[in-house]
Amino acid sequence: MSFLTIGHRGVMGVEPENTLRSFVHAERVGMDMVELDLHLSKDGALVVMHDADVDRTTDGSGPIAEKTLAELHELDAGRGERVPVFEEVLDAVRSPVQAEIKDAAAARALADVMLRRGLVGRVEVSSFHDEAVAEIARLVPDVRTVLIASRWRTDVVDRAKAVGAATLALNIRRLTLEVVEQAHAEGLKVIGWVVNTPDHLRLAHALRLDGATTDHPEIRRAGRTPVRPDS
Repeated sequence: MSFLTIGHRGVMGVEPENTLRSFVHAERVGMDMVELDLHLSKDGALVVMHDADVDRTTDGSGPIAEKTLAELHELDAGRGERVPVFEEVLDAVRSPVQAEIKDAAAARALADVMLRRGLVGRVEVSSFHDEAVAEIARLVPDVRTVLIASRWRTDVVDRAKAVGAATLALNIRRLTLEVVEQAHAEGLKVIGWVVNTPDHLRLAHALRLDGATTDHPEIRRAGRTPVRPDS
């Protein structure tokens, strides 16, 4: 069975997250895909950063939405790296990309880039928000989408089907075989996040997941050969 390994914000376990340095490293070590997060700047740029504020990951402070792209580019995002925009990542690596959007506004901006650059085959779009997944699917025909959840109810598979998602990305710490089997029965793939330890990788294989999101390159190497649950 093919097992997809996704580099979480690049390889944030060893590089500053959501930076070009991190994405290039992820590609170099052979991650099947790189995952990133998108917010809109004050002037509408698709900024690659996880948090709504710049405080945790840069030497600045304040909300992304209150800063222009020029102001964001002045910040140090770690090891001298600058805060990238989405298209800079696309140009820096050739890897497939999983782009997480935080709201419908980001979905519309992302749709513009995807349609202009013909990215349907390279970029899949994920979100915790059902309405954002539905919006990108409406705007970009044939886009592949992922519904993410940390905590969920028994209707999570139905939610994914309702918005046309092809994949569920679920918290590995709460995943059960029952949910995985239900999703697979409906033709959905299931990705576990965040898989950062041998125990989590062993669990991912025991649950028959289709892949894992990880912070660490060594998980990619270990993931090539399924680990038996009792090993």
